[in-house]
Amino acid sequence: MNILIITGSPRRNGNTEIMADTFAESAKTAGHDVTIKNLSTLKVGPCLGCQYCFTHDGTCIQQDDMNSILSDLAETDMLVLASPIYWFDVTAQTKAFVDRMYAFAKKGFRVKSIAMLLNSGAPNVYDAAEAQLNAICSYLKWENKGVIKIPGMLEKGSMKTSDKLESVKDFAASLS
Repeated sequence: MNILIITGSPRRNGNTEIMADTFAESAKTAGHDVTIKNLSTLKVGPCLGCQYCFTHDGTCIQQDDMNSILSDLAETDMLVLASPIYWFDVTAQTKAFVDRMYAFAKKGFRVKSIAMLLNSGAPNVYDAAEAQLNAICSYLKWENKGVIKIPGMLEKGSMKTSDKLESVKDFAASLS
């Protein structure tokens, strides 16, 4: 299976990337092809709603890094969104990526399933992110593979010592 992981934290080498890297290593060990795109190193602007993509086979009019990500998305079986929770939802970077997937709205997706890797400082702040995931699955008929939620990530690098990081490994290893 081809898996595309999108990390939406603006913080490089932080808890979200640690989660994503751990997931990727386990998924690769299980025999999957994995690509990670860290939005912290890429420029992905917000969707303009111009629908240029509808008349240009899913190519966006904006000349930014999203067009490269869309090329990867065209080869993806499973999408994994990894994000910290900022003020009760995924980051603006993650949301911009989700909005820009609109480029494939008319063309259609190869993607069949999706999952989320979320972390936060506080517990019980995941409702909006999970609602968005459920709405995506409902509308696009994608299988929801699940959500890993790890609260208590108060410092950069806290994830490295979290006993819950093992659940990320197990989750990736269990994918079929």
